[in-house]
Amino acid sequence: MLKNQLDQEVELFSTSIAQLKVVQTKYVEAKDCLNTLNKSNEGKQLHVPLTSSMYVPGKLHDVEHVLIHVGTGYYVEKTAQDQMEKIQPALQKKHAMKQAVMEMMSQKIQQLTALGAAQSESVRLCCSNKHS
Repeated sequence: MLKNQLDQEVELFSTSIAQLKVVQTKYVEAKDCLNTLNKSNEGKQLHVPLTSSMYVPGKLHDVEHVLIHVGTGYYVEKTAQDQMEKIQPALQKKHAMKQAVMEMMSQKIQQLTALGAAQSESVRLCCSNKHS
């Protein structure tokens, strides 16, 4: 029973780590995109996605403002600089969270290892007592 609980906790931590990695990747992608928004790219041609495989031609008009998706169908306009300043602390926070979860998972794995060793020792002692 304890082993099953520890296995489930390790699985949960593993899933959490994977989700945090996905979020970190999205922040890094956003940061990279914001870095391309500068005066030298203003007026350049681009492809605006309509779906994952359909685009329309467009022209980069405003490099100082971005629309932030905040929910289903809701967007908020922010300055690119403001968003850039928010990304790095958010990235650091997600990294710290991932490190904390990894540490907890490591502890659970150590507990699982110790439990397995204790069970093996119990079986060994039980079997050696029967043969004596």
